[in-house]
Amino acid sequence: MALIPSQVLRVAILLSYFSILCHYRALDMPAHQTYGGSWKFLTFIDLVIQAVFFGLCVLIDVSSLLTKGVDSREQERQLKKLVGLRDWMMAVLAFPVGAFVVFTFWSLYLYDRELVYPKLLDNFIPQWLNHGMHTTVLPFIIIEMRTTHHKYPRRSWGLAAVCCFGVGYVLWTCWVHQVTGVWVYPVLERIAPLARVVFFGAMTAVICVLYVFGEILNSYIWDPLPHTEKVKGE
Repeated sequence: MALIPSQVLRVAILLSYFSILCHYRALDMPAHQTYGGSWKFLTFIDLVIQAVFFGLCVLIDVSSLLTKGVDSREQERQLKKLVGLRDWMMAVLAFPVGAFVVFTFWSLYLYDRELVYPKLLDNFIPQWLNHGMHTTVLPFIIIEMRTTHHKYPRRSWGLAAVCCFGVGYVLWTCWVHQVTGVWVYPVLERIAPLARVVFFGAMTAVICVLYVFGEILNSYIWDPLPHTEKVKGE
């Protein structure tokens, strides 16, 4: 039996995202006043994705509680639709985008923080908020994966959706540069045009790999039958 019910964990995680988003939006940063505002940063987009996802999880928990013991096919049908949307969001957005933000941010930060998070930002963003945006995202989503079984779509469809998201964000980043003459991330300013194309392609490949990793991890957690059978056979 879990020490903390999964429903309580989801509410706590959702409230933490609301707090992070409110504090982030309240920051008086020059970048927030330029074209695209906060929406040009993948970190902010990811925070919104996570908040919407966990909000949907809480909505399903509340709906399940309210309809428990009620024999209504229509309510069951609506609940199944919400569960399907939740599982799709987990597979295509919440896990791969969340893991991508954590992986790429800390990889570049450890290599040269000026490429992704200049020291100047320490004057605007407190350390706890930085970790709320770039660290806790991954453990939160893994907790959700561990406590709830999510049905992944067919891999080809899932990868296509993830690629569409990745390419869409790349095009959005290029459009912001076209309008403002400034790249969203310092690393893009320091590399040649051809290197940017390679960089964008590599990042799209990484998010696709993370999608497959999430699918495998979810299967390993919730479909342990082969491992169980192997142990029994021994």
